[in-house]
Amino acid sequence: MLNFSFKNRIAFNYIISTALLVAIVFLVIYQVVFYSVSIHIDDEIKVELDKHLDDVKIDNNDTYLIQVDQWRAREHNSINVNPVFVQFYDNNKKLIDKSPNLKSSNLILSDDSFNNDYINSYLNDIPIRQIQTPILNNNKVVGYVVLAMSLDDFEIIDILKNILFLTYPIILIILFFIARFFAGRSIKPVTSIIETSSKITKDNLKSRILLPNNKDELYTLSKTINDLLDRIEDAIEREKQFTSDASHELRTPLAVIKGTLEVLIRKPREKQEYEDKINFCVSEVDRLNSLVDELLLLARFENQKQNNKIENVYLNELILESLSRYSDKIKKNDIVVSTNFNKDFYVQSDYYLVSIIISNLISNSVKYSKNGGQIIIDLDSNKNATHLTISDNGIGIPENNLSKIFNSFYRSDNSKNPEIKGTGLGLSIVKRLCDLLNIEIQISSQENIGTTIILSIT
Repeated sequence: MLNFSFKNRIAFNYIISTALLVAIVFLVIYQVVFYSVSIHIDDEIKVELDKHLDDVKIDNNDTYLIQVDQWRAREHNSINVNPVFVQFYDNNKKLIDKSPNLKSSNLILSDDSFNNDYINSYLNDIPIRQIQTPILNNNKVVGYVVLAMSLDDFEIIDILKNILFLTYPIILIILFFIARFFAGRSIKPVTSIIETSSKITKDNLKSRILLPNNKDELYTLSKTINDLLDRIEDAIEREKQFTSDASHELRTPLAVIKGTLEVLIRKPREKQEYEDKINFCVSEVDRLNSLVDELLLLARFENQKQNNKIENVYLNELILESLSRYSDKIKKNDIVVSTNFNKDFYVQSDYYLVSIIISNLISNSVKYSKNGGQIIIDLDSNKNATHLTISDNGIGIPENNLSKIFNSFYRSDNSKNPEIKGTGLGLSIVKRLCDLLNIEIQISSQENIGTTIILSIT
């Protein structure tokens, strides 16, 4: 069974279930015919028995049977395809008379426990069915009648049994090959799946399985595999892009530091120039260190499973802590921050991850706000979720770039604002954490008008 092909296993399982069903049908047919023939013979025996009992007369002494001439005449003159055998006994179970067709043979008279019961027996090796009935006179047994009929009708049962036994395996063999043929046609898409899958490698993820015409389970399987391949291809492409971007972002500050130091050691310089260049290198190292931290953080969250620590998170406190963290930049750029909290807001989530999300969003709002700009932070809730809205009137994002802002290292046309430093990883981290915590994030923006981000925390 383990070495069977899938096609043969389908056919084999089909045959097993069919074999049980056919066996039950054949058994029912056999039992119905057997029962019908048995009832038919028993009815005939009963009719014949009643006729012969009517021919029996008893004298006043109740000692023996008399006047049986009528049944003798009927036995001699009537033609019966299925012969009837009759014997009469007295009350001492001695034979009085019998039908001529018995000749020298006799029917068996059993003890009284078999009275009025139908019994299968043999007469000269010929199967018969007989019944013995006591002859009563005033509730007193004065004799017995034993009547039997040949079981020639049961030859039909034997023929039927032989036919069923013979046709049973033939039907199963024929059905097996029919089932195997149709199973082979049914699993043709599986062959296509195998052939296509064998062509797919890490360097060739473009091949897709041809979808069957019938939208059945195999169609669903093929479509699911194609969707899986799409996700794998997308993940590999994102990984390649991430690796390329990360390498570029890491090489840039290293190249700047190396070039600055090389220029610095070419000739003696003033102390102030040394200090300026060293401070510049320190700032680049800080930028590089920040970039590495964010890369490690993003890689950690990319592999994190749903094992977050769920607790009661006080959103009001998290927002105020993040604002205090960037208070120097807010004051430096004369940004006005408005918070609209009409009550205390709590959610069930991971405190650490939610704090990273809020901190990154407020950091972006502060970073991309204009001097003298405004940031508005609202908190409200309904039956389904708590909503955090962060709006600013900063430089905004062009509409055609909105779909890319969650990509790693993506920064919207930073050539227009070279003074704004960043790595392009903040919103990637925010999106990943929102997915982990089942937080819905919506962003809308217009260039030179501002940006609005809405978090829906359930």
